[in-house]
Amino acid sequence: MPIRYTPPDFTAPALAKAPPAQTARVERDGVLPDGFFATTNLPTYVKNADGSWVLPREPRMDGVLVRGEGNSWWVREGRRVKAGDAVVVGSAEDGREGVLVHARGFAGEAGADGDFHFMSSAVSREKPIDYTQIARMLVEEKRRGGYVLWVTGPALVHSRARDNLVWFIRNGYVQALLAGNAVAVHDIEAATVGTTLGMTSEGEPTAGGHSAHMRAINAVRRAGSIEAAVEHGAITEGIMHACVVEGVPFVLGGSIRDDGPLPGVYTDAVQAQDATRQHTIKATMAVMIATALHSIAVGNMLPAYYEDAQGGLQELPTICVDASEFLVSKLKDRGTHQAIGVVTNAQDFMSILRAAVEKAVTD
Repeated sequence: MPIRYTPPDFTAPALAKAPPAQTARVERDGVLPDGFFATTNLPTYVKNADGSWVLPREPRMDGVLVRGEGNSWWVREGRRVKAGDAVVVGSAEDGREGVLVHARGFAGEAGADGDFHFMSSAVSREKPIDYTQIARMLVEEKRRGGYVLWVTGPALVHSRARDNLVWFIRNGYVQALLAGNAVAVHDIEAATVGTTLGMTSEGEPTAGGHSAHMRAINAVRRAGSIEAAVEHGAITEGIMHACVVEGVPFVLGGSIRDDGPLPGVYTDAVQAQDATRQHTIKATMAVMIATALHSIAVGNMLPAYYEDAQGGLQELPTICVDASEFLVSKLKDRGTHQAIGVVTNAQDFMSILRAAVEKAVTD
């Protein structure tokens, strides 16, 4: 169940007497002043000169606090600051310098019943997976118009989970798809050639299969774009087809190992980050499946919470699925502490979750 957020008590003497946050001016575009305050992904409040405490907009870790108009504040990446911007300086996170990082807002009653437990590790393949709860979360996000990000790796395509992802897209449970070139390439290979990395649906290699993905890339290049390939009938099914037909935005971030890449893939890492950020600032839930680099990259841009117009601050559910405990542990160690680890393969997760969602809708 979601944990109710407990806001800080700003009437407490230490916070009431705290000075407003101090700032320093940026002298050159992209160069931060000495002593700048580095943000986390936790709820953070900045005190204004009038005594008000406000949450900055577009929160994320590894950013800085920049004064906006009036009493507003924004979290910005260091490369995006401009000469003349007022950036918060200081290091204290307990409010005594006008910045409060509220780390215990979603703590709930953890630890109230003692410290010793069996099966108390955050991530383990031996722990049960509550598919019913994840399904309810997805159904609720759809019902209330939430913004669910899906971050996927090519193993989802190779493991024959693509049909289930198509189902989630077509039924309104995906608001944005964040992936790499390989996800789109092998999905389009499956749609146009019938293989992924030259493998049949039974996992058998095919003659000349090593070139199948290159033929898929060439078909999209001939059409001009993924969208045009769908429009012209070169791609008639699959994940990318569903995204185009259903109007679900996607961001494909490239890497130096990419073949092609496909038209529309961001080959500039900073541009890919900016495009991804346009979706993480709207996220109310994230599902990350079988991709280490993209999960950590998106996790670094995700706050641990979001603001709901009716319910106030809510913890941002982040589900990370992988066949190894290592990825989920690494994601949490990189700061995405709110991530819930699901240690299983992509095919099992997607098929069981789909069944659970279908059941939740009819119950």
